Amino acid sequence: MMNMLSHNIVSPLGFSSSENYQAVCAGKSDLTIYSSKFGLPGPFCASLMNDEKIEDYFSALPHTDTTIYTRFEKMAILSVQGAVAQTSIDLASPDVLFILSTTKGNVDLLEDLRGFEKERLYLWRSAQLISRFFNNPNEPLVVSNACISGCAAQIAAERFLYHPSGETIAEKSDGHRTYHYVVVVGAEVLSKFIISGFQSFKALSPERCKPFDAERCGLNLGEAAATIIYESTYTSNTSAPSDVISFHAGAICNDANHISGPSRTAEGQYRAIMQATKNLNLERLAFVNAHGTATLYNDDMESIALHRAALSHLPVNSLKSYFGHTLGAAGVLEVIISTLALQNHHIIKTLGCDVPGTAQKIHVADGKEDCSKKDAFLKMISGFGGGNAAIAITMRH
Repeated sequence: MMNMLSHNIVSPLGFSSSENYQAVCAGKSDLTIYSSKFGLPGPFCASLMNDEKIEDYFSALPHTDTTIYTRFEKMAILSVQGAVAQTSIDLASPDVLFILSTTKGNVDLLEDLRGFEKERLYLWRSAQLISRFFNNPNEPLVVSNACISGCAAQIAAERFLYHPSGETIAEKSDGHRTYHYVVVVGAEVLSKFIISGFQSFKALSPERCKPFDAERCGLNLGEAAATIIYESTYTSNTSAPSDVISFHAGAICNDANHISGPSRTAEGQYRAIMQATKNLNLERLAFVNAHGTATLYNDDMESIALHRAALSHLPVNSLKSYFGHTLGAAGVLEVIISTLALQNHHIIKTLGCDVPGTAQKIHVADGKEDCSKKDAFLKMISGFGGGNAAIAITMRH
């Protein structure tokens, strides 16, 4: 188990977790229809960052580094800076590990390097530059496992954190040392490569997506960077027990069903849920934050998984109609927003779901549910290649 020390979100809805959460509570969405963007022939609906705001915020950072950073790297750095500013920890300490979650990184440089070295196309290089910006001496870890990357990165983080015995799962298996803090940063920017790829699957909705709705017709994509700083429960200095948010458990299960399609029986997602919740009193669960991409197959699969796990009575929400699908950032961003909702005894409405319609009946959250006596939530996520993950987050009384 590990504690959530701090977090921060950079998205079109704001440059802090608080700004983003308040925007979501107000029902705001930045999903917009773009025409001729990225040189694509047809329009698409997405949530894109404002370049001028990125530059303004980044130029205000106190640093003397002369490295020229890409848009993707700047967003990640801004997110990390916002998270660490809430703490007293030194990111230059050898007791801090960075984990970068992304599916594409600087993939837009494939078309035009724009003066950057070819190494910037590699995810490990961006991870190095992001961690070195904060003078961190350790080799960062990269997790790039399609859309489950953000949750997979958090699951990996726990394996690297200090335990009383001085050992972790990672140390036992490959000799890695342990750390007191792990910075998990998920980031993604959009490009012609990414948009056209999803267009080729005919997976994009021409308007704002409608998760779990009977008339849903596809997903929207979005840009964001989100950071969670986790600390070992054995080195925690958190003094207010009522404020402690803990990563209770997480699990990954790959059902190898299809390169892009989810399992019709939801076997992988079902197994991930059961593993993540096996030591949790299910009565504690306030809600389920689903992947909820608003594609026909994903939402059906998640409803089947929840039904099999006997959790379909719980309020289920999706944040995709607020932020779009932020790919490698989704698992981090959505855990942060859900954590703030849990702390505020609030269940966020699934925006855009007018008439629920999935393979199995589920309780799609309408924002009116009472969760004042609950202190945990379940995060579900799935991705291309048959990947599925689930995370249980709890709040200490």
